[in-house]
Amino acid sequence: MARIEHFNNPNAPRPNSIVVAVTVFVLDDQGRVLLIRRTDNGLWALPGGAQDFGEYIAEAAVRETREEAGVEIEVTDVVGIYTNPNHLVEYSDGEVRQQFSICFRARYVAGVPTTSDESSEVDWITRSDLNSRQIHPSMRLRIDHGYEDRDKPYIG
Repeated sequence: MARIEHFNNPNAPRPNSIVVAVTVFVLDDQGRVLLIRRTDNGLWALPGGAQDFGEYIAEAAVRETREEAGVEIEVTDVVGIYTNPNHLVEYSDGEVRQQFSICFRARYVAGVPTTSDESSEVDWITRSDLNSRQIHPSMRLRIDHGYEDRDKPYIG
């Protein structure tokens, strides 16, 4: 399913749903962040997705990282909670979702970056290489917050 990201767009369609979603900020032992290149919009992003019925939110983070990136992680903390009402995602089926995402910090456990139906590329990216990747501003904010290693989670 295709998606269009609307960010501070006054002509964006009105939202018709909010879904609890997660993203995961995880570094390898060289300080590189795990990113996927999404198949639905071609942008680089942290692994993540919607919480399923019957699972804890941290379980969703572990599952989504495994499914999208082939990497096993352990959730260790919260980077932030992202709820900008001016960030909408419009899907080809008519859903227009208002952002609600919890970004977790995680520890790499095992696995080799592997693509999936949702990721055309998966790689550990150096901080200095981030500017050469197409990353949505909202996702870049989460990545930057992850590298800041704040004392308290971002709430916004």
